[in-house]
Amino acid sequence: MNVILLKDVEKLGLRGEVVNVARGYARNFLLPRQLAEVATEGRVAEVKRIDAQKTLHEARTAEQATEIATTLGKTVLRFDVKAGPTGSLFGSVTPTDIADEIWRTRKIRVDRRKIGIDTIKRIGRYTVPVDVFEGVTAELKLMVVPEGGELPPEEELAAMEAAEAAEAAEAATAAAPALANADWENAGLEETGETTETVEAGVAIGVEPELEAEVEREA
Repeated sequence: MNVILLKDVEKLGLRGEVVNVARGYARNFLLPRQLAEVATEGRVAEVKRIDAQKTLHEARTAEQATEIATTLGKTVLRFDVKAGPTGSLFGSVTPTDIADEIWRTRKIRVDRRKIGIDTIKRIGRYTVPVDVFEGVTAELKLMVVPEGGELPPEEELAAMEAAEAAEAAEAATAAAPALANADWENAGLEETGETTETVEAGVAIGVEPELEAEVEREA
């Protein structure tokens, strides 16, 4: 089943791309979550038309690319996002989001695949390389700001990230004994050739096979 992605979907594709997926995956996941729409001929043609219009604003010569790089170098894009107390985003800022914001604010079309950053998942200040043209790269600045607030100083941002890392490490350490016990128990069962089912059955019966036979004879 062909669908048009309405948002970037990890390991599947970028917004605006037409991809082929299983019908059940589309109906049960992509479509209900508004991550994609059915790729009708009309919608595919519309997406291609819009993309073609934006392509006219791409750099076509080194001179144009230099001008665009200069403009992008003076640009600071701001994204106001929902974030937790340690600075982690409830979502992400993707290369597609960045390309869309460049288009919205500067009417410059940049191929999102040439934006040199992975998905951003924390608040902070970022400097992102953008390949504008062969041999021409711009340095674009981003501010990913918690919704309804402002960015704290770099020292506080670093402390928040360190606190989150410490919390994750503590959780992993707490879970380690349980995992180790599970591995030990599984190893013991494998060594004796028993399975979980046979062990549980033996505990439930609680009678030696010889005694069970003797009880049957007396009955």
